[in-house]
Amino acid sequence: MDLSKVMIVVPCLDESATIAGVVRESRRYVATGLVVDDGSSDNTADLARGAGATVIRHATPRGKGLALQAGWEWARQHNFTAAITMDGDGQHACTDIPCFLENADAASLLLGNRMGDPVGMPWLRRSVNRWMSRRLSRLTGVDIPDSQCGFRLIHLEHLRALELTASRFEIESDLLVGIIALGLRVKSVPIRVVYGSERSKINPLRDTVRWFRWYLKARRRFQNASVRSGGIPQPELRS
Repeated sequence: MDLSKVMIVVPCLDESATIAGVVRESRRYVATGLVVDDGSSDNTADLARGAGATVIRHATPRGKGLALQAGWEWARQHNFTAAITMDGDGQHACTDIPCFLENADAASLLLGNRMGDPVGMPWLRRSVNRWMSRRLSRLTGVDIPDSQCGFRLIHLEHLRALELTASRFEIESDLLVGIIALGLRVKSVPIRVVYGSERSKINPLRDTVRWFRWYLKARRRFQNASVRSGGIPQPELRS
């Protein structure tokens, strides 16, 4: 893969404590970084620019899903062919970026997989993640060990064919199900669990309820999309 056509996309909200480090470290592996500041009340945008990132800023928070879609669209318009998405709070180890680059040609969507060794992941998050992953695996017929990880690589050409509806944290599931419905290949790559003092912006109750509502609608859409496209989910390549 041509590294000059790959960019890092980081959606974030109020990540002034960590964003500069994430940008600087990620640029050791991929030169171009884009930060989508989703209406931060602190100086996240200024710090990201100072560390070398291009910044898109929303005046008010719109949600992670819309922030990612804005980042992907910017990348497509500027002739990038693939994007690696990662969080701005330091939960993702930039030293895992080469794993995505090495496997970039193996699948249309590469998913970071933390579940091979989830020690350190909060118990509730680990349990909810596994519950959601089992449901999506059953729906799509593809083994998905870590469906909720935001550290992933997407080939941008496929986004034109997707009808993404999620504006918030359901975006990870929405993208995954959409890719599989098109009959495209998904692959998981192992990454590390990194949890420190950061505080998750996911509300376990509210966002799980929202995800389940999304899932009920997505189940119908997936079945219809699979029929229209002739897409047959292929077994996931496991590393």
